[in-house]
Amino acid sequence: MDEKNLKLCESDYRFMTVIWENEPIQSGKLVEICKEKLGWKKPTTYTTLKKMSEKGFAQNVDTVVTSLIAKEDVQVFASEHFVNHTFEGSLPKFLVAFFGGKKISEDEAEELKRLIDQHKESEG
Repeated sequence: MDEKNLKLCESDYRFMTVIWENEPIQSGKLVEICKEKLGWKKPTTYTTLKKMSEKGFAQNVDTVVTSLIAKEDVQVFASEHFVNHTFEGSLPKFLVAFFGGKKISEDEAEELKRLIDQHKESEG
């Protein structure tokens, strides 16, 4: 799937989250969960499922619904798009805005340092 097609609106992302958290799931059970969690009626669920299937995000085979795209892939695309669009691609600018004067725990700081070290470009 082309990366530009990994963008989901809020309601489609919430729908896909239901699938990701419950797959493989019978389509009837999906309708029940969408009614409970999203307040959707049966036709809304099936219309959205059809749309997500046409876009290549999900499939419904013999009434069993599964995802075709990993949640992590959608999250990576959305976060990169957000940082690029809002902060000119600057991760430091994003972090300054994100923290906004908030403090993080020592454990969170260590985890961020570890992640940065894992993703540093090699020098040589």
